Amino acid sequence: MRRREFLGGCVGAGIWPLSARAQQPALPVIGFLHSTSPDALVDRLRAFRQGLKVSGYVEGETVTIVYRFPENPNDRLPELAADLVRRKVAVISAIGSAPLVAKAATTTIPIVFIAAEDPVGLGLVASLSRPGGNLTGINLVSAELVAKRLELLRELVPGAARVTVLVNPTSPYAETTSRDAQAAGLTMGLQIQITNASTSRQIDTAFADFVREKPDALFVGNDPFFTSRRVQLATLSARHVIPMISGTREIAEVGGLMSYGSNIADAWREVGVYVGRILKGAKPADMPVVQANKFELVINIQTAKIFGLAVPPSLLARADEVIE
Repeated sequence: MRRREFLGGCVGAGIWPLSARAQQPALPVIGFLHSTSPDALVDRLRAFRQGLKVSGYVEGETVTIVYRFPENPNDRLPELAADLVRRKVAVISAIGSAPLVAKAATTTIPIVFIAAEDPVGLGLVASLSRPGGNLTGINLVSAELVAKRLELLRELVPGAARVTVLVNPTSPYAETTSRDAQAAGLTMGLQIQITNASTSRQIDTAFADFVREKPDALFVGNDPFFTSRRVQLATLSARHVIPMISGTREIAEVGGLMSYGSNIADAWREVGVYVGRILKGAKPADMPVVQANKFELVINIQTAKIFGLAVPPSLLARADEVIE
């Protein structure tokens, strides 16, 4: 049999000679590390893949992605980060509570992060313009928005004087959120109560406490865990008639009263773009940290009606989306 005929037969039968298969280059591997369940991240992961596609990378075709999700508690993150390092992935995408853990795991593998507060203050990078190490990424500037969220909450719930702030104590952002909320509350004349929850059961317990303490409103801190428990939060908020504001639109979409924060889909898409650039040879040290500059106000009118709240026309005019 001629060699050409033999090769043609192999292709038709779905077989490829070992020598030819050996010549096929291995796909680059991305390690994806996040601190919560993938079930809560479908739309965000789609945005991430869209960003990768900008550089010509398509999962399963031109790149492989290894996903690692501890799904809470965050204490499993170091183990998962170490696994990605052992696998010698080409780049790590670290989001949620994962950036600091990823940084501790490797000083050589490039890391692209999303940070909810100042990456310089967290110790992730030397500066925003020139990160200087193996990390770069996106800053959501969420910490700077705490006071703005409280202002919006009081505008929609003008009688609110006592506000409970729900934070995940296992998150690296919990302390900053608590401090900023208390400082803003002092300026605005609000009484701020900090409540911790890092499991579904603790969220139930927190709301049981709210029934006794009767806060006027609830401020949900920015944390992927709370996004993953958005239905639970929205359901309990409505059941106990506690107006709630958060930093992620997903919570408002399932029944939360209102959200105000960075456009998360844009941030995840930018992570994909940065990862693609690194796979093509760019160095994190030379890639400036991207500052989020698009913020969304989402108001759920149906939920406002449940609470008997009349949304001021001035607030409706500023909303990026009104859920009827």
